[in-house]
This record gives sequence, C-alpha cells and structure tokens, in this order.
Amino acid sequence: MFKLLQQKADGIRQETLKLHLLCPETRIASSLSCIEILTVLYYGKIVKFDSKNIFAEDRDRFIISKGHGSIGMYPILADLGFFDKNELQKIGKEGSFLGGIPDPIIPGYETINGSLGNGLGVACGLALALKQKKLTSKVFVLVGDGELNEGSIWEAVMFASHHKLDNLILIIDNNKASMLDFCRNIINLEPLEEKFKVFNWEVFRVEGHNCQKLYKLFVKVKNSHDDKSKVIIADTIKGKGVPRLENDPLSHIKTLKKDEVELLLKGSE
Repeated sequence: MFKLLQQKADGIRQETLKLHLLCPETRIASSLSCIEILTVLYYGKIVKFDSKNIFAEDRDRFIISKGHGSIGMYPILADLGFFDKNELQKIGKEGSFLGGIPDPIIPGYETINGSLGNGLGVACGLALALKQKKLTSKVFVLVGDGELNEGSIWEAVMFASHHKLDNLILIIDNNKASMLDFCRNIINLEPLEEKFKVFNWEVFRVEGHNCQKLYKLFVKVKNSHDDKSKVIIADTIKGKGVPRLENDPLSHIKTLKKDEVELLLKGSE
C-alpha cells in the first residue's frame, strides 16, 4: 500500500510539472512541497469525500489555505472524478475554471480564503458548526509555514483551543521558505511545537515526503478524541524534486523553462 501511495505521489508530481508548463504563472515550488500530503489524504482515504456528491453533509471538509501552492490538487481531483481529466489541458485558458491560483468554482475546493492566513479561521467556523450539529465529520486545513506570521492564524489557534475543537486537524507544510527568503530570516517560529502546546493543542511532527509515515500519523490523529485540536508539522522541501528550486530562498517566485521541465520528466520515466 505504501509503495503504491509513493508511486502515486511521484505521478502527481510529474502531472503538476506538466501543468506548470501549460500555465507558467502557477507557483510550482510551493505546490511541489505538499504533494505527498495531498496524495495520502485523498488516495489513503483519510479525507472522507464523494466526488459525485461533493456537498454531502457527512463529508470531511478540507480547507486549503495555501491555495497558490496546491496545484497538485488539480490532477488528484481530476483522477478521482471531481471533474473531467480533459480540463487539465485547459488550465490558465479563457473559459477554464482551472487557473494559476485555485478558485472555489473548482469541484473539490471548499472555499477561497483571499489573503494568506484566513484558512484556519474559516476551518474553525466549520469545525464549530459541525460540533453544534453533532456531526462527526473532520475539518482538515493545510497552511504554509510562512502563513504563521499572520496574526489571524494565532487568533484562530486560540479560538480552537477555547472551543475544544477536537474535530479540527491543522497540517503545516513546513517547507521553511516563504516568498522572499527562508522563514528563519523573516520571523523564526521555532521551536514550533512549543508554541502550539502553550495553546493546549495536541502536536505531532512528521517527515512530509514519506507516505508511510504520513498515512500512519493521519490515521492516528483522525481517530484521536481528547477535546484538543491537532496540529501536524510536516517537514518538507520547497520545490521538492527540482534540484534548482530545492533550498533556493527565492524558489517561491521562480518559473521553470520548458526544457527544464522536459528534462525533469524524462529523468523520472
């Protein structure tokens, strides 16, 4: 199973690179760091969904706060039947619902969060509403580590703790780089675990490119019931799979050339 998940992640990474070729304005480095996270959530059946009934009341909610960095969701949603695979070839073109930045009109995306830092607050509202309705669905939210500089994130962290939102699971794509530098040079938030523990969250840390470790932890966290919100710090590499982008403090704003992508794809065959 874990080998298949890793193979699927490798395939999604290739498809994401192909989408970048078609639509160069996509944020490729940010999208490559969370491929395994997205793959395990969906193909590992961690997130409960129905691609034929996308607004099913008993579905889990997945809020992607780092929307710009989730282009890898496009091939996943197409493969799972949320929309026709032919739509992938139209990305960035007039009339397509697939753009360089995701929009909530895309089947499978729950919300649009505008400025970074708002996704966790939206997720808190959903989690509280589900609890009040006595529904057992979970709310997953994916944020980038650079987003943690936003005060709105920490307001939501306090809100979740106060309301004991144990149905809320925050996943941090901890790729250690934001738009213009490494995060440690802008605002160093380490030790990150201690900050969430202060607010009475249950904290986990995991290797974010290891499908086996991600799967086992996601299962454990989803089945945990202790009146605490959960945070998973997934240590990742920005631009994973593209040597020129990995460990580049400016990878966030860089675009790959056609010949670069073609060489990468050829090397992964």
